[in-house]
Amino acid sequence: MKFAPLPIDDVLPQLLAALRQRHCAVLRAPTGAGKTSRVPGAILDAKLAGAGQILLLQPRRLAARAAACRMADERGTPLGEEVGYQVRFEKKSSARTKILVLTEGLLLRKLQDDPLLERVGAVIFDEFHERTLDADLGLAIVRRLQTEVRPDLNLVVMSATLDPAPIAHFLGDCPQIESQGRLYPVAIHYAPQDARDRLPPQVAAGVRRVLAETSGDVLAFLPGVGEIRGTAAELQSLSSEQDIAIMELYGDLPLERQQAVLQPTTRRKVVLATNVAETSITIEGITGVVDSGLARVMAVDPALGLNRLEICRISRASANQRAGRAGRTAPGVCLRLWSEPTHRALAEYDAPEIERVDLAGAILQLLCWGENDVAHFPWFQLPPAVALDRALSSLRQWGAIDGGSLTALGRRMGRLPLQPRIARLWCEGQSLGHLPRIALVAAMLSERDPFVRGDRNAGGNFGDRTNSSARHWSNSDVIDRLAALEDFERAGRRQSDVGLLDVNSAKFVLRARDQLLREERIDAPRAVSSPGEADIDSDEAVRRAILAAFADRAARRRDATGRRAVMVGGRGVQLHPQSAVRDSPLFVCVDLEDVGKSESLVRQASAIEREWLPPETLVSSTDVEYDNQRQRVVAIRRTRYFDLVLDEAATNIPADFDAGPLLAQAASERLDANFFQDEHGLRYLARVRSLAVWMPELGLPNLGGDPTRGLLPAVCRGCRSMDDVRRAPLTPAVRSLLTAQQIQAVAREAPERLSVPSGNQISLQYDAGQSPVLAVRIQEVFGLLQTPRIAGGRVPVIMHLLAPNMRPQQITSDLASFWKNTYAEVRKELRRRYPKHSWPEDPYTAEPQRRPSKK
Repeated sequence: MKFAPLPIDDVLPQLLAALRQRHCAVLRAPTGAGKTSRVPGAILDAKLAGAGQILLLQPRRLAARAAACRMADERGTPLGEEVGYQVRFEKKSSARTKILVLTEGLLLRKLQDDPLLERVGAVIFDEFHERTLDADLGLAIVRRLQTEVRPDLNLVVMSATLDPAPIAHFLGDCPQIESQGRLYPVAIHYAPQDARDRLPPQVAAGVRRVLAETSGDVLAFLPGVGEIRGTAAELQSLSSEQDIAIMELYGDLPLERQQAVLQPTTRRKVVLATNVAETSITIEGITGVVDSGLARVMAVDPALGLNRLEICRISRASANQRAGRAGRTAPGVCLRLWSEPTHRALAEYDAPEIERVDLAGAILQLLCWGENDVAHFPWFQLPPAVALDRALSSLRQWGAIDGGSLTALGRRMGRLPLQPRIARLWCEGQSLGHLPRIALVAAMLSERDPFVRGDRNAGGNFGDRTNSSARHWSNSDVIDRLAALEDFERAGRRQSDVGLLDVNSAKFVLRARDQLLREERIDAPRAVSSPGEADIDSDEAVRRAILAAFADRAARRRDATGRRAVMVGGRGVQLHPQSAVRDSPLFVCVDLEDVGKSESLVRQASAIEREWLPPETLVSSTDVEYDNQRQRVVAIRRTRYFDLVLDEAATNIPADFDAGPLLAQAASERLDANFFQDEHGLRYLARVRSLAVWMPELGLPNLGGDPTRGLLPAVCRGCRSMDDVRRAPLTPAVRSLLTAQQIQAVAREAPERLSVPSGNQISLQYDAGQSPVLAVRIQEVFGLLQTPRIAGGRVPVIMHLLAPNMRPQQITSDLASFWKNTYAEVRKELRRRYPKHSWPEDPYTAEPQRRPSKK
């Protein structure tokens, strides 16, 4: 075999030497260097894979097919013999295939059949810089196999732009090899566009400009098939005006059309491509690039709870990759349809999928491979903990795992070429015996939305139902969409009550359904879930399958006639006004749109029946809780589906239930100075707090600045309502915090009352942080020479000496000084005002009086 020389040839001996010594290597080589087509063959020719197969992993189907075709052509063998490929729903290989090119997801499925890769001698991860979730997981599994059971397994990671150091470190600090490649200079121009304008005319104008600036072919990058077709329509006149071939290139394009794009032509060509042309494949003759700056990347779609492609800005690394396509064979030009400041603001690299997609599928594949401790699995980059927990929770709800272990259902789901949620729908449909319709639902939810997005009703998926036929009032928006697709297949009808169908997208969904049915062998034996299910109609089977797939999105209507409901997890939702789900109390939220902080809009719903809910998901419990409206603790008997309340009724509180903590929490939110009604208890609390300051050696508890809050748990014990708490005695709660000696000390050193010469016991008034107050009539303390003191004599009381009208006439903490210096003046005034009362000249020897004198 004789190959045309490529830049990668210079470093192949270094790569092979690294594999012989370490069985690992990281290869960095620019686009067009030849790494994809030459490295697998070099490993094969050097016999480094032994008798095993060489797997070359590609992130996209188009790249996998193209790489296999290119290698087979270079090596002079028919495709499917020495070199073959396998992508979703398509395989071209044989028992003689030594180099198998496949997409990264298929490696994970292969690992289920061959967990140790015993029939594989080398695994090559190409374009690893794209950092798909499947590539991250595949690399981690293969590396673990290599370190634990397959030290002979060769592992190569290749990329055009990724920093090789972190990968090399992950692979045991393996050798890093770099090919410089050959790249001609590319002139970069910026042409900012109005974001309000449609993309196809902008790209078409850019293509015309670049065609005039360069003599070679032009490659234009667009985010998706719809934009490609729109741009092709805008450029239709170019074909006749300038004899230019307008060619499309995207992942779902038939193989023969893909091959035609990659082959040289006698005419100039304009290739309108998605980001499949960014890496992995080389289109000869390109000297001009028009870059829209947009791409469809995988991210979790919160509306459906599925990983789907969404349009976003590319990174600077991707922009550089795209520009480099113009400088492969000659100097080129790249026109970027954005401004230079916008370019500087782009992210340096694309975020790895592990940071932005749902992990349920990856975790399911990991469990199917045999890993039980997914939390400690050695990833190249650890997934976010919250995303891992969410994935495990979803798998439990779908019945794929039980207690962390894979179930038989989970293993079946893991073998399907579907995301776990849709795989669960498929398995349920298979058990119910209506797989053809279920397959169409699975394809409709998995693939590009077949309803026209530009239509007013697209996304919401509702047309005008005002005069719709009864056939469409199915109590399921999903079934209505299904009926629209079936009408299109049967009669070619695009318009429906749920929106306008895009012809190409609808055909693709129907084709995906057929591929699913072929791969899964519809004639395989089916298992009926329970007696009677074999007789259900197909609409009911679809609705039951939807429930199985969207178990975490079941919702209960808040009232019989309204559109508002609450979903599993507690999220508030509201049905679209034109939803087919009119009066069903229970339904599944298939497509959700966040329209506010508190509620989501349900754009697609499907009614369910209570009896369909699996018994193991239903839990009945008696919940004791605080009723804010009645301000008391109540008991309610509830039945729940997961955490969604299906029904509830009042019942008796269990006799042994302590309602104290519930009341304490509720009371803490209402607590103020006037909350408690027990004045005696509040005074006792003040005595304890004051004595704790005056006599710290007693070790009394520090009740803080809000002492009643700390007493709530003890006060609420035995209570049932907020009124019970307000009226509850506080003294026992305070004393529960004291020792017997401390209780005695409080009674002795901070007495509730003091005896005065009249013989009365007068209450002391305590206020934390201040001396106590003794409010007493002057006549009752005749003969009392000194101010009383408490707290072991450390604290004098503040005496409020009262006139006969019981108002303070004098406030003093020095009674002796009052008698000596002030009493005579006070006596003169009070004697005039209250002549019937006793006002002796000598208060020291006068008889104290309990009551006023009758004189």
